[in-house]
Amino acid sequence: MPTSSADRELPGGACLTVTDLTVGYGPAPVLSGVSMGVGSGEIVCVLGPNGAGKSTLLKAITGILSPTAGTVIAFGSDITGMRGDLVARAGIGYVPQVRDVWGPLTVQENLELGAYRERKDRVGERIREVLTMFPVLAPLRRQKASNLSGGQRKMLAIARVLVARPRLLILDEPTANLAPNTAHELLGSYVRSLATTGTTVLFVEQRAVDALSISDWAYVLVNGRVQVSSPADAVLAREDVGAMFLGATARA
Repeated sequence: MPTSSADRELPGGACLTVTDLTVGYGPAPVLSGVSMGVGSGEIVCVLGPNGAGKSTLLKAITGILSPTAGTVIAFGSDITGMRGDLVARAGIGYVPQVRDVWGPLTVQENLELGAYRERKDRVGERIREVLTMFPVLAPLRRQKASNLSGGQRKMLAIARVLVARPRLLILDEPTANLAPNTAHELLGSYVRSLATTGTTVLFVEQRAVDALSISDWAYVLVNGRVQVSSPADAVLAREDVGAMFLGATARA
C-alpha cells in the first residue's frame, strides 16, 4: 500500500496541497514532514489514534496554528500561516469539534451569521438553499441552538459554514459525542451528499469504518507522520485497520 502522498494524482485538479508540514505547540513538533493532497470534489478522511496530530493538522491548514516548516497551498495560492479569517475568505470553511455554533442564538440567527459574504438581498435565498440539504433544521429555525440535540447541533454547524459557499469544507470530528445511529446518519446521509453539490470535504474522524465508507481517499497519521496514503476502500479492506491504527473496537 502506498505511503507517500506527494506523488498522488489529484482528481479534478488540486484543491489543497500540504507539503512537508511541521507544526507543534512548543519545542517538540506534533507533526513532522506531513504531506497530503485533496482533489477537487473529493471526500478525504484523516484517521489515526488519539494524539496522532489529526486536529493539529486541520488547525495548521485553517490558520489557527502557524507551521514552523512546510507549505499549505489552496486553490493554487499559498495560505501557509495565513490568518483564519483570510483562510475563510480564500474559500475554506472550518467546523471545529467544539464551540461550533452560538448556543444563545436561534438556528436562523446562526445561519445568518454564516452569510457574511452574501449580499443582504440574497441571504434568505442562500439559507433556504442550505436548508434543503438539512431539512430537519427547517422547522427549528426559531429554536435556540442550545436546545438542539447533538446531531441537530452538528448539522447546524455544518450548514452555517456552507451558507458562505466554501469550496473546501474541513470538519474536525463531526461525530464526536453523537450516538452511533446519529453518527452513521450524519456521515452517510449528509457529509457524503455534499460531494454531489460540488463541495470538497476533508475531515478527521474516529469512527474509522463509517469514515472510510464515504471517503474517496484516506490518510492515516501515526505519531505525527503519514503512515498510510491510499484509496479509502483499500484501507477499509485491511483486516488490521482496527488493531493497527484505531484500536480493536474500530469495527464496533
